Amino acid sequence: MSHVLHRSLTQSYPTAVGGDGVYLIDADGKHYLDACGGAAVSCLGHSDTDVIAAVKQQIASLAYAHSSFFTTEPMEALADLLTEQAPGKLDYVYFVSGGSEAVEAALKLARQYFVEKGEPERRHVIARRQSYHGNTLGALAAGGNAWRRQQFQPLLIEVSHVSPCYAYRDQRMDETPEAYGTRLVNELETEIQRLGPEQVMAFIAEPVVGATLGAVPAVPGYFKGIRELCDRYGILLICDEVMCGMGRTGAMFASEQEGIEPDLLCIAKGLGAGYQPIGATLVSKTIVDTIKNGSGFFQHGHTYIGHATACAAALAVQKTIAERGLLARVNTLGTSLQQALEERFQSHPHVGDIRGRGLFRGIELVLDKKTREPFDPALKLHAKVKAAAMNAGLMCYPMGGTLDGRRGDHILLAPPFIMEEQHVHELVDKLELALNTVFNT
Repeated sequence: MSHVLHRSLTQSYPTAVGGDGVYLIDADGKHYLDACGGAAVSCLGHSDTDVIAAVKQQIASLAYAHSSFFTTEPMEALADLLTEQAPGKLDYVYFVSGGSEAVEAALKLARQYFVEKGEPERRHVIARRQSYHGNTLGALAAGGNAWRRQQFQPLLIEVSHVSPCYAYRDQRMDETPEAYGTRLVNELETEIQRLGPEQVMAFIAEPVVGATLGAVPAVPGYFKGIRELCDRYGILLICDEVMCGMGRTGAMFASEQEGIEPDLLCIAKGLGAGYQPIGATLVSKTIVDTIKNGSGFFQHGHTYIGHATACAAALAVQKTIAERGLLARVNTLGTSLQQALEERFQSHPHVGDIRGRGLFRGIELVLDKKTREPFDPALKLHAKVKAAAMNAGLMCYPMGGTLDGRRGDHILLAPPFIMEEQHVHELVDKLELALNTVFNT
């Protein structure tokens, strides 16, 4: 009997004992192609010798020093690297241990900024339905997935939620993509006016929505419109790139591809690639200067912020991505993956949409291709797809509740940047086998 409180209390899990490039290996010697990076984490696969060596070297010299007493060389070097690459004036980095903590830090920074700026009435956060920002209480409140929020609702702060940018479902037949984006920007402005512009502190969104929608990018011009709207009302824009950032969509930061500069930007997952747990919040100079010239102290903190070994691992990961030119590879392989998925599944009667950017792709499953009707959620189709894929030796990331937190199913794919063309074909073959098993075709 396991004494671990696993995610599922009714499921048994294979034991992972090793990793070899794009594969994970269980105790029986079975290899699984990691086509989702766990949860868009393992961008360098599971056995990168350079990163492993960097971790060993850091532990041998200094494993950990508490940030209230010391700074460390890897923390400073990683912050330098990230701010050099970040869009705009994101000149400071607050290191944490994961994505939820990065979002919590962003929300607190936004609030403290306005308090110290002399606008303490700004307290409202606006987010989008069917978003996911993490599982700590603040991040969960910002998230817009009804199922994830439901039982914890009494514990959550009040957050407004507007429509996601979800063209497959919500763009009207008589609308251009640009007109659809404008309609959504106008919806956000209406919500700002309802709450009172002087009381809204931040709008938070994922540039490419990950877990809850399945790799949904925004329509052209949407985020530029959002940025202009936030500037007009003095509202901070928080981009949650925990899943879609750090090269996953083919650029180091997904917001770059939208042509915008957020005030706060949250990263994790691909930052450390799973070799150490780490996340970060990138912060604009304006926000930091306001706090510096006020209290001089960010009223927040965790024991492991700026963990030396985690920073050393992340620094090695990011240097490896740059030195091997892997961002260009993400774009090339992303195009190959999209083409392979379309060739194999575009005519599948239960595949409604194939979407995404770079090595971040989603497949939405539907009962009826023409009407886009979803499957009955009681079928738990996503769970059946996951089980069939694992049986076929494929790790993918199926999720339910795509439409509203209850109805709808999709498959998220986020394979390692190091995969080869042969792995694209292996991925598609094994995914087809899994879908054939589920749909009995």
